[in-house]
Amino acid sequence: MYRILRAGNRGRNCIAKWRHFGRDCTTSTVSKEALDRYHPGVTLHGYQVERVEEVPELYLTAIKLSHLQTGAEHLHIARDDSNNVFSVGFRTTPMDDTGVSHILEHTVLCGSHRYPCRDPFFKMLNRSLSTFMNAWTASDYTMYPFSTQNGKDFQNLLSVYLDAVFFPNLDKLDFLQEGWRLEHGATEDRASPITFKGVVFNEMKGAMSSAAQLYAVGCQNRLLPSHTYSYNSGGDPIAILDLTHQQLKDFHASHYHPSNARFFTYGDQPLDAHLQLINESALEHFQRIDSDTDIPDETVWTEKRSAAITCPPDTMAPDPDKQTTVSVSYLLPRITKVDESFEVSLLASLLISGPTSPFYEALLDANIGSDYSPVCGYDGSTRDASFSIGLQGIHQDDEERVRGIIQETLNKVVREGFEADRIEAVLHSVELAQRHQSTTFGIQIISSLMPMWNQDGDPISSLQLDRLVASFKRKLAENPRYLQDLVQRYFIDNNHQLWLEMSPDSEYTPKQEKEEAAKLEERLRELTNDDKEQVYQTGLQLADAQNQEADISCLPTVTISDIDPKTKRTVIKTENLSGSYVQLHEQPTNGVTYFRGVSPLGALDTDLLLYLPLFCNIVTHVTLSDHDRLSTLIRMEASDLSNSVAFMGHAFAMRGAASAVSTVGKLSELTGGITQVNLMKQIAELEDLSEVISKLQRLSSLVLNRTDMRFCLNASPESMSAAVNALGQFIDQLPGAPASSKPSLDSAQAFITDEEFNPTSSQKHFRIPFPVNYVSMATTAVPYKHGDFPKLMVLARLLSSKFLHKEIREKGGAYGSGASIGTDGTFKFYSYRDPHSMDTLEVFRRSLSWMQSGGFTAHDLDEAKFAVFSNVDSPIAPGSKGVSTFLNGVTDDDRQTQRDRLFKVSSHDITDTADRYLGERWYSSYLIGPENDATKQGGWTLQE
Repeated sequence: MYRILRAGNRGRNCIAKWRHFGRDCTTSTVSKEALDRYHPGVTLHGYQVERVEEVPELYLTAIKLSHLQTGAEHLHIARDDSNNVFSVGFRTTPMDDTGVSHILEHTVLCGSHRYPCRDPFFKMLNRSLSTFMNAWTASDYTMYPFSTQNGKDFQNLLSVYLDAVFFPNLDKLDFLQEGWRLEHGATEDRASPITFKGVVFNEMKGAMSSAAQLYAVGCQNRLLPSHTYSYNSGGDPIAILDLTHQQLKDFHASHYHPSNARFFTYGDQPLDAHLQLINESALEHFQRIDSDTDIPDETVWTEKRSAAITCPPDTMAPDPDKQTTVSVSYLLPRITKVDESFEVSLLASLLISGPTSPFYEALLDANIGSDYSPVCGYDGSTRDASFSIGLQGIHQDDEERVRGIIQETLNKVVREGFEADRIEAVLHSVELAQRHQSTTFGIQIISSLMPMWNQDGDPISSLQLDRLVASFKRKLAENPRYLQDLVQRYFIDNNHQLWLEMSPDSEYTPKQEKEEAAKLEERLRELTNDDKEQVYQTGLQLADAQNQEADISCLPTVTISDIDPKTKRTVIKTENLSGSYVQLHEQPTNGVTYFRGVSPLGALDTDLLLYLPLFCNIVTHVTLSDHDRLSTLIRMEASDLSNSVAFMGHAFAMRGAASAVSTVGKLSELTGGITQVNLMKQIAELEDLSEVISKLQRLSSLVLNRTDMRFCLNASPESMSAAVNALGQFIDQLPGAPASSKPSLDSAQAFITDEEFNPTSSQKHFRIPFPVNYVSMATTAVPYKHGDFPKLMVLARLLSSKFLHKEIREKGGAYGSGASIGTDGTFKFYSYRDPHSMDTLEVFRRSLSWMQSGGFTAHDLDEAKFAVFSNVDSPIAPGSKGVSTFLNGVTDDDRQTQRDRLFKVSSHDITDTADRYLGERWYSSYLIGPENDATKQGGWTLQE
């Protein structure tokens, strides 16, 4: 996975959420035990403890260690959390655009000395109860994290991960599959043309077709031009074709060494066992070296710079003449300076976050552009931090105007400063984030710490939020102009600033295609007859390796007996409050109260339904009488939706396919699919919003009506009474009368029906100038509570891991693929960043024949169950426990019934279920991608 950092999108959740602070007495037993057990200077399993510090605000104890023989660093976070985490990261500093660090990330997971089977990483997805398994390449590090709640599973995964990164096979065929290769279009047909193939090659073609990605990479390359940041760590598609297998192996030898590694463990499992396994499996086999991966200081500019880049036109932009992006980026202090980084990140929030922030009012409310620029806010992902501010979706003639607004806004902030209430609100959000308990807290910690730790910073000091906040408040009290002085120093007086403009070029994609074609022609001219024969034979060898049944007996695995037969239950209390159904869950929420409200809408005209997502996104942000602010939010929503297609194309394709076969699928597509993208584009083009406002007002009267609403509260026991009282006052203020019947969860258990809906076998192609495709196919089966639903869950996993992965990713070169069953009973196939379209649809169809013929073993069946249980048993945060019952009417008894059925699924159940639900049936297909001759031949509906 290739990762860049961007400003986050606003959420699109139609369920209102409210968090309220109280007090909680939560303590961490594991943290206290670690504090008592480990002391600086103690040695164990080849490590020496360097530092032990309690961080009470996060209920944890941090232990910093170093490996005596290799110098490897280790950070352990002891905390009462059963979702234990491991990660190992390496500083990776590529000095070209070949994507060597990215392709290496993929290739090390394809087989190792102890686990020589093909793709042990993907195989372990089905032999594990992991709650998270991944790897990603950032600009200057590569990271391999996992999490699991099972102790045996933790040791299994740790063993596989360690062998993968330190002792990989780095086989030539794996490099060709994951990176790039020359191969005949039809592998076994010598007469078919030779072309470029490869998983990362196709992934980056898709990634670099996004204007947002192009802007982010272009900005970083130009703001930090002195060293590794001037290159694309993910790989430029054309430059990827210059990478050799030997260069890949050399990069591993110079970067993947314990002396260049940072290990992280987290949770309630004992540290000693982790250290022993890491030392014995890997570290004791190495000696300390000088890894020579340091990144030198960036040369500070004495004059401001400007640059211009181009991108493909956005065919979904509301105004084709307003597709220019402009921003300014400032070089800031090194991210290892923790206090300064914290203060500047607070300053960035004050400047851009929320409708009362200076830049929101000056830039977004000015109605010049559609949204902030793709790179916006504080970025602490590189050695030297940066701050960016700008606009996208502007007319090219407005560039100078935007520049002037940015400069004047900064000057105004220096003159006037920030209101005390706003500063307090930002600090309050820090406290809220600190108290909020997430099920992925351990993963979030290492993800946030790694950039700074990777640059030899102190990871523990970044966790001490109370100290950082207190220090900031003290400085502000001593100097009321402290924040204004920071703006003056880091922005106004800072000459290391880059003004970057990006404009659309109608020839951008054709130029890319011509460049790839020229590269191919050049390579083909260089091939001798012997070389061409080698290309053909290598293609056959790779296909043969992909088709072989892998011997995975070397891989560790959990067993069915390792899975708890019982569902974890949540105590749920219900109350009739002011005539409304209220569900109460007392949980250890660290003093935070979580509120949810649901308003069943029943039969809603499509004309109004289409506007429901917009209503949900603006209801807590603007009054309908504020037309200017409403217009701003509409443009931002339209921009977000349009940009999301490039990153989530498979989700849009799945909604498109499902819309033809089920009522739920139709509603999902109308409110979150391409139909919604096009609607928001049209609304953003309107100058007169009166009709839009009228519809939003009608929705308001329907949604914000207490008659059928139901509510849910998650709070700590000592906070619940106050929360219930506050909720009662809120309900009494809502329009409408109390329900005439006894409040219940009946509306949550009701199915959406539409007597006029007729399932169809449709084929639709949404044409968009991407270099890759997103393909989906769908049909209907049975909903969650049906007795066959667990069989379909296992069936979908079998298809994904045992057939689709091999055919679509390994052979076809797509970045991802899979099959899934929704709780409404819609069965869907998908592919992601796929160079193929019709071939992929044929693979979907062939997978059904494979399943019906029983092309899987009993062990394959068990592995599919492991993967399903891993998903079913994903940890639930205290603030979310009991919520699925509230939202969907699925009780713990229902879950236990389906759990019992899941254990009993047999091979015969799978083939029988495949015959009955997926055999001779009609399917709907949906394709998102470029022009396609096959879809022009008839039978397809073409959309744009």
